[in-house]
Amino acid sequence: MTGGVLDLSNPVRREKLMRIVPVGEVWGIGSRTSTKLNQLGINTVWDLATQPSKYIQTQLNVVVARTVMELNGIPCLELEEIAPDKQQIVCSRSFSRRLTEKRELSAALAEFCTRAAEKLRWQHSITGCITVFIRTNPFNPHEPQYQRVASLKLDTGTQDTRIIIGTADRLLEEIYKPGYGYQKCGVQLSHIQPETTPDQIELFDFPNDGLPAENRALMKAVDQINRRFPKAISIAATGFDKTWKPKSERISQHYTTDWNELVRAKC
Repeated sequence: MTGGVLDLSNPVRREKLMRIVPVGEVWGIGSRTSTKLNQLGINTVWDLATQPSKYIQTQLNVVVARTVMELNGIPCLELEEIAPDKQQIVCSRSFSRRLTEKRELSAALAEFCTRAAEKLRWQHSITGCITVFIRTNPFNPHEPQYQRVASLKLDTGTQDTRIIIGTADRLLEEIYKPGYGYQKCGVQLSHIQPETTPDQIELFDFPNDGLPAENRALMKAVDQINRRFPKAISIAATGFDKTWKPKSERISQHYTTDWNELVRAKC
């Protein structure tokens, strides 16, 4: 029994453990790689750790070679204490049924825009370009096929959910075509910059696009409410019909993002 803590600083204990643990238990060693290693006579973690890294690279690849070096205490990957901001945010889903009406696609797209905008504000950024795509099922030859993409570069960067939804809805208007059963749509935010970036003002351009003015205080209030009461406030383009959402009976567990779904080991 370890009491929940295992100290492997002692080389004798470390070797003893490596000799009894199968090589497939090493992080990054999948079933196919494990099979190849077994064919080379490498069955345990100790067998892998004692191999020359150059030999492993010639037999497999540089990733496994780096794993050998890591097992011998030679760091190959730098530890990122602070994850870098995303330079592109994409939010999309496949639907549980085919969508044929624009209002249904608009409602789904509005939810994707909401999630993407929340991620944008979470890293204190603004987006300068919004892209929308729609497509049918490319793997069904019996259905008519159609897919389109539209993008718009914004005059001023934004993180306002309302502006992002409004822009995405206009792009959808341009590419939507009736008579098709759409399987998937999504939104992409790019040209991402820190929210402290000064705006570039156009001297002779006075756009009147009908979209609301940027209101960061409002978005901050919405985020605070939704963090305290999840999904309490929803900004939608048209209606709240969510029957398009995929079923979640077999959804993957959130092992790395939800405390309640962490794997529990009994020692």
